[in-house]
Amino acid sequence: MRLTTKGRFAVTAMIDLALRQASGPVTLAAISQRQHISLSYLEQLFGKLRRHDLVESTRGPGGGYTLGRKAADITVADIIVSVDEPIDATQCGGKENCHGEGVRCMTHDLWASLNAKMVDFLDSVTLQKLVDDQLAKGVVVEHMPTIKRAISTAPVVKPIRVNAPNSVFALGAVASK
Repeated sequence: MRLTTKGRFAVTAMIDLALRQASGPVTLAAISQRQHISLSYLEQLFGKLRRHDLVESTRGPGGGYTLGRKAADITVADIIVSVDEPIDATQCGGKENCHGEGVRCMTHDLWASLNAKMVDFLDSVTLQKLVDDQLAKGVVVEHMPTIKRAISTAPVVKPIRVNAPNSVFALGAVASK
């Protein structure tokens, strides 16, 4: 199996989202900053995750992303497959034509068996388990404070308005009157 950054980043971003969504929708900019993943790359990944109903988006101020279903119902395999990451260790992509024109390599069954084991393993690991592992390791989840509009106790001081000329030309116009 060749797991590229696409699959790794998608899983990392989903863990970050699951850890923080209790405070409301999480922005991709915040995930990008915390996980050091390009914002444009996250936008591409989350577009695919949204099409597979793994995340939901909320637009507007205070918007962002939340999980599309419970973290316990999302597996690592779901995440990886949704971002078009193939889980395949065979050279032929499972088509049994490793050497072209229907000719299988001698190790095809070995790699196909490995594929099945990998899919079973990744399907057994839930997003909730990964979140719980992070919390057990002591990851601190900072909760965004709710924005409260404070009323100032200081009096509002209005600026003093001066009716004096502000240039030489204005001074000349006042003097000629």
